[in-house]
Amino acid sequence: MRINPYRAGLALCFALASLPAWSLPDFAAVKAGWRSSDVILLDRHGQPLQRVRVDQKVRKLDWVALPDISPAMRQALVVSEDRNFYSHSGVDWSAVAAASWGNLWNQRTRGASTLTMQLVGLLDDDLKRSNQGRSLSQKVRQGWSAEWLERRWTKAQILEAYLNLVGFRGEIVGLDALSASLFDKSPAGLDAHESAIAVALLRAPNAAPLAVGTRACGILKDMGRVADCDQVRVEAQVALARHGNGYQQEAQLAPHFARKLLARGALPAGTTVRTTLDADLQRFATLILRRQITELRQRNVEDGALVVLDNRSGDILAWVGSSGDLSRASDVDGVTALRQAGSTLKPFLYQLALQGRWLTAASLLNDSPLDLNTASGLYNPQNYDKDFKGPVSVRTALASSLNTPAVRTIEMVTPARLRERLVTLGLSSLTESGDYYGYSLALGAADVRLLDLANAYRTLATGGTQNPLRWLSTDPAGASRRLLDEQSSFVISDILSDRTARARTFGLESALATRFWTAVKTGTSKDMRDNWAVGYSQRYTVATWVGNASGAPMWDVSGMHGAAPVWLALMNQLHATTPSLPPAAPAGIQARQVHFENYVETDRREYFLPGTGRDQIYLVSDDARARPAGIDYPVDGAIFALDPDIPPANQRIVFRANGTSKPQWWLNGKLLGRGQSWAWFPMPGRHVIELRDNTRTVQQVHFEVRGAFLRQTPPRKTGGKQPVPAT
Repeated sequence: MRINPYRAGLALCFALASLPAWSLPDFAAVKAGWRSSDVILLDRHGQPLQRVRVDQKVRKLDWVALPDISPAMRQALVVSEDRNFYSHSGVDWSAVAAASWGNLWNQRTRGASTLTMQLVGLLDDDLKRSNQGRSLSQKVRQGWSAEWLERRWTKAQILEAYLNLVGFRGEIVGLDALSASLFDKSPAGLDAHESAIAVALLRAPNAAPLAVGTRACGILKDMGRVADCDQVRVEAQVALARHGNGYQQEAQLAPHFARKLLARGALPAGTTVRTTLDADLQRFATLILRRQITELRQRNVEDGALVVLDNRSGDILAWVGSSGDLSRASDVDGVTALRQAGSTLKPFLYQLALQGRWLTAASLLNDSPLDLNTASGLYNPQNYDKDFKGPVSVRTALASSLNTPAVRTIEMVTPARLRERLVTLGLSSLTESGDYYGYSLALGAADVRLLDLANAYRTLATGGTQNPLRWLSTDPAGASRRLLDEQSSFVISDILSDRTARARTFGLESALATRFWTAVKTGTSKDMRDNWAVGYSQRYTVATWVGNASGAPMWDVSGMHGAAPVWLALMNQLHATTPSLPPAAPAGIQARQVHFENYVETDRREYFLPGTGRDQIYLVSDDARARPAGIDYPVDGAIFALDPDIPPANQRIVFRANGTSKPQWWLNGKLLGRGQSWAWFPMPGRHVIELRDNTRTVQQVHFEVRGAFLRQTPPRKTGGKQPVPAT
């Protein structure tokens, strides 16, 4: 058979032109291959939680189905780019003819490239338009591929794929990203003007706003709508000036958690992961924290944070890093920021003392003035209420957060042992030696992270064992390690749950009292810069912090009134329908009746570790210091430094006498006052305080006050209670 060379060559050209078409994917593959520029986080139940952009080269959000795109947008696109879209088979030959005629007479006409042809250029890199345009062979292959695509895809699929794949302006690809960035809404909400502005960008993505507005006005007229072109130009300027991340389809519930999660290990763009967070709990926690910060704004409070952990699994259930727009430092993550711990470290001090058999829960400690000479000067701890209770049991000392008994306890335990124990529990921020922190470590003079502190309390909740925290639902359960003695952990939990034992300081009814079993401890750092409330139930550990990211002191806000109400609201929410029962005493724990001589405390049943129980507790001076008649406080050579951050009315030196019947206080040779104690407003300089009994001089003490200026805080109501450090 004789082969016609012309026909054979023509057939070969068509065959070569059709090769790209054979390699085009189907619609399902294109949609499945879509990857946003974000990592999408879901909560433990699959609810959308947070999205974080990780691909900085391109801005893509989600694939949008055609029914979720406004009719105005679809109309504007077809009117502007392809009037005969629904009638042609991939190539609009009438548009080709018009374009050819216009080129012949050097007239500007609408382009002949259909939406289908443009989509082919988006699907096939070889057919993409370059700066020099497409070559003749590319145009032929583009037309052939468009007709091939039309036979295999529906018109709806072509339109949907085009709107998701096309680049609009700069880094923005896809209608979802454009709608969010320029109009702060979803594609379903685009009106006619916004749609026209969006479509106007397709022809000239980098055009000036006025040019975009002018073209959009022409598109509106082609759509049959009456348009005020000046108004459209203004709208275009506003939209293009916004050009931000804008609208998000789902609320951004956990931005700080998301950043920390991504910092732990890179997740590729387009990844969707299921976290351990609970979206409903996260919303509630955010609301409660913001409400509390709003109520405290007049007391110079603007920041807060909280974290909720599952005791058994270690799942992170809620993570609120800041108060959001209530804060001037909302990007600072209060869950991982270093803040001074206050009295929240006391449970671990007493647990160590119980485990070491230095103390029992019924041991008596003197809550009385204490002066310790340290390498950095005289250390004189005070209590929350500036009062001393005298002999108290360890149970009362811990539950009521008394400071001087804690300092006496750390004298036995040593700061080095306490620091080592805290690091073992995961408080890795304690990088200095125990001697560096000294006795003040008993009162929390160390910087810790809220997350680490919560996990340490979770260790008490589980009876002394700890497994790794879980961030993702897919994380394997880590092996548990025993870090604390089970028996001493149980006793500490029992003390922290004892409403009666904490009544000496906080009363029976407070923000620490729940209808179900919980164990909790508050803390307030020096100058009221940090408030803490950390505690646990049978199932959950909740840790809250309130303060200022800047480090500025709060005004008359203790842990009881700052962080504790947030803790209480969260615990009540967690146990609205879930009971929380007290833990069972572990093997070896002895419950025995105790009696305190001189009725120092009421008789009760108390828990003892093996070998430490006894029927009667006798009062024994823990430091055996016999105080003769004279000045108990201050000691000779004491140096006091005035703190400009503390209101002057709250900085008093209390002179205390011992063993005199009619004490008189003389300061620098002048009579100051009479009584066993006298509160003096300190003035800078060197002073001599003299104690007289009638006319007889009992003792003289020399001391110095340093500090020349006290900064006044704005006037405010204190409710009759003065702020004090370290609760």
